[in-house]
Amino acid sequence: MTLRDVRPGQDAVVLKLTGAGAVKRRIMDMGITKGTALHVQKVAPLGDPIELTVRGYELSVRKDDADMVEVELH
Repeated sequence: MTLRDVRPGQDAVVLKLTGAGAVKRRIMDMGITKGTALHVQKVAPLGDPIELTVRGYELSVRKDDADMVEVELH
Protein backbone atom coordinates (compact mmCIF):
# COMPACT_ATOMS: atom_id res chain seq x y z
CA MET A 1 0.00 0.00 0.00
CA THR A 2 1.27 3.48 -0.78
CA LEU A 3 0.59 6.82 0.86
CA ARG A 4 -1.65 7.68 -2.10
CA ASP A 5 -4.06 4.88 -1.02
CA VAL A 6 -4.52 6.16 2.55
CA ARG A 7 -7.86 7.92 3.09
CA PRO A 8 -8.45 11.14 5.08
CA GLY A 9 -8.57 10.51 8.83
CA GLN A 10 -6.39 7.39 8.67
CA ASP A 11 -3.00 6.93 10.31
CA ALA A 12 -0.08 5.11 8.71
CA VAL A 13 3.57 4.28 9.33
CA VAL A 14 6.21 4.54 6.60
CA LEU A 15 7.70 1.16 5.66
CA LYS A 16 9.90 2.09 2.69
CA LEU A 17 10.72 4.85 0.20
CA THR A 18 10.88 3.63 -3.39
CA GLY A 19 12.05 6.83 -5.12
CA ALA A 20 15.62 7.32 -6.28
CA GLY A 21 18.18 10.11 -6.23
CA ALA A 22 17.04 13.69 -5.74
CA VAL A 23 13.36 12.78 -5.46
CA LYS A 24 13.99 10.36 -2.60
CA ARG A 25 16.23 12.91 -0.87
CA ARG A 26 13.50 15.60 -1.15
CA ILE A 27 10.92 13.28 0.43
CA MET A 28 13.33 12.45 3.26
CA ASP A 29 14.12 16.14 3.78
CA MET A 30 10.40 16.74 4.34
CA GLY A 31 10.59 14.37 7.33
CA ILE A 32 9.09 11.29 5.68
CA THR A 33 11.50 8.50 6.61
CA LYS A 34 11.19 4.81 7.50
CA GLY A 35 9.22 4.34 10.73
CA THR A 36 7.63 7.80 10.68
CA ALA A 37 3.98 8.04 11.72
CA LEU A 38 1.70 9.97 9.36
CA HIS A 39 -1.90 11.20 9.63
CA VAL A 40 -3.77 12.07 6.43
CA GLN A 41 -5.74 15.27 7.09
CA LYS A 42 -7.41 15.74 3.72
CA VAL A 43 -7.11 15.10 0.01
CA ALA A 44 -7.90 17.76 -2.59
CA PRO A 45 -11.03 17.16 -4.73
CA LEU A 46 -8.99 15.95 -7.71
CA GLY A 47 -6.64 13.98 -5.44
CA ASP A 48 -3.66 16.30 -5.66
CA PRO A 49 -2.18 17.37 -3.22
CA ILE A 50 -2.55 15.26 -0.08
CA GLU A 51 -2.33 17.09 3.24
CA LEU A 52 -0.54 15.20 6.04
CA THR A 53 0.53 15.70 9.61
CA VAL A 54 4.14 14.52 9.95
CA ARG A 55 6.29 14.95 13.06
CA GLY A 56 3.92 17.60 14.43
CA TYR A 57 3.66 19.81 11.35
CA GLU A 58 1.38 19.93 8.33
CA LEU A 59 2.75 18.98 4.94
CA SER A 60 1.25 18.76 1.45
CA VAL A 61 2.64 16.21 -1.01
CA ARG A 62 1.89 15.51 -4.64
CA LYS A 63 0.27 12.24 -5.75
CA ASP A 64 3.42 11.28 -7.64
CA ASP A 65 5.52 11.69 -4.49
CA ALA A 66 2.92 9.84 -2.38
CA ASP A 67 3.23 6.84 -4.75
CA MET A 68 6.89 6.49 -3.72
CA VAL A 69 6.07 6.05 -0.02
CA GLU A 70 5.06 2.53 1.03
CA VAL A 71 3.02 2.55 4.25
CA GLU A 72 1.14 0.31 6.65
CA LEU A 73 -2.12 1.44 8.24
CA HIS A 74 -2.17 1.89 12.00
